[in-house]
Amino acid sequence: MPAFSAEALAVLDAAYPEHIVRLTHDRADHPLLALPALVELAATLPAASVEYNPGALPIGIAPEDVPSPPLSVVETIRSIEENGSWMVLKRIEQHPDYAALLADTLAEIAPMVRAKTGAMLGTEGFIFISSPGAVTPFHLDPEHNILLQIRGSKVMTVFDVRDEAIVSPQAHEAFHLGKQHRNLVWRDDYAVRGAAHALSPGDAIYVPVKSPHWVQNGPEVSISLSVTWRSEWSYEEADARAMNHFLRTLSANPASPKRWPGSNKPKSLAYRVLRKAGIAGRH
Repeated sequence: MPAFSAEALAVLDAAYPEHIVRLTHDRADHPLLALPALVELAATLPAASVEYNPGALPIGIAPEDVPSPPLSVVETIRSIEENGSWMVLKRIEQHPDYAALLADTLAEIAPMVRAKTGAMLGTEGFIFISSPGAVTPFHLDPEHNILLQIRGSKVMTVFDVRDEAIVSPQAHEAFHLGKQHRNLVWRDDYAVRGAAHALSPGDAIYVPVKSPHWVQNGPEVSISLSVTWRSEWSYEEADARAMNHFLRTLSANPASPKRWPGSNKPKSLAYRVLRKAGIAGRH
């Protein structure tokens, strides 16, 4: 069964790549996304591909302040109902069954993506498993992302990536240079600038590249599938950010990269040349 209906694909096509949009999907009953299958998946993934955290976290928290989880990954999943945690199984395509699931899901949207931002690059899948009430702190991600809610409910609050009062140009630059963690500084006055999206099984949401967001889980165990990809446009925007950092070291005050459909190719090419020559680097 396809993941997305023709109507959902049309909604996504109208919004991609710049606008947050709600969708529907038909993956909620997929056997690979049931809790018993995810216990088996977690046991096969490399340790570096499993991240798990306490669920009772504030919206904003520095990565070094996140407490260490007390249980193993398999024990965490098996007792997710009561242990107060959230976890993510990263790069699920390392398992052949989940690689096929990811490929089949992304194949449905690949034509519209290719027409706007070029071929899908660096495709990856992530599965989030969360205890009742768990909070995923305020952060951003570098990929185009569709989150499909499989079990339980959650509220994802998403902010406009163009709002530089929340994420400054310098913070974007540091992120792409590996000097800024995905977690962001939170201030309570940001709350009114975000849009809260309640998600139940069968709901999905497209989140544009680097749109800041945080997540509050509902009163039941939640399972979500995140399918992600990069594009040449997103890589060019990242390189343009890095180029801007280099220009600041020369006392320049560069303009922020253009949003789609604007092109950042000149700055991106310039940065790639400077990096190859050893004049500018990511660190």
